[in-house]
Amino acid sequence: MSTHTLLARAMADEVGPPLRALPARVVELLSSLGSPPRLAAHLRAVHDVAHQLVDRLEECCPAATFDREAVLFGAATHDIGKTLHPEELSGPGSAHEEAGRALLLAHGFGPESARFAATHASWTRPHIGLEDLIVSLADKIWKNKRVTDLEELVVTRLAEASGRAVWEEFMALDEVLARIGDEADARLAFQSCFPVHG
Repeated sequence: MSTHTLLARAMADEVGPPLRALPARVVELLSSLGSPPRLAAHLRAVHDVAHQLVDRLEECCPAATFDREAVLFGAATHDIGKTLHPEELSGPGSAHEEAGRALLLAHGFGPESARFAATHASWTRPHIGLEDLIVSLADKIWKNKRVTDLEELVVTRLAEASGRAVWEEFMALDEVLARIGDEADARLAFQSCFPVHG
């Protein structure tokens, strides 16, 4: 099967768990960059999890204000710098973070959209918005990785917005994360069906 076909399947086809397709503008960008199919599969899985998170947050904490579309775009592009650093698809590294931000800016996306490529692994920086925290959370929970300090930051923001006790917000978020985490094996299997290199 050609790399182009694999990439198209990773971004939109129903070839595994029912994952939402990536947004059209992200599909166009990944196609033009010749993205590794595994990267597209990963972005799709995280994008789908971000959808689940924002749907639930809007339902259970309507007082928390965040830009839904920004979160979904951020989740769909957070690792796009790995098109330039494909070695980071199968190994450690953070060169893709700033490279991804610069790549998105170079392709006409504004700083508010491009920022997620740089912030998704830096949630402890000052002035990180709730949108950035949600993208970071989606990038962890898609594979059922629980990160206590990240979750505490999200819970604190939700409690500040809702006026409810921190423990109440924690219980609500924990339930959502556990449910999403239960489906991690299917997402991991989906991602592993696609090659790291074209």
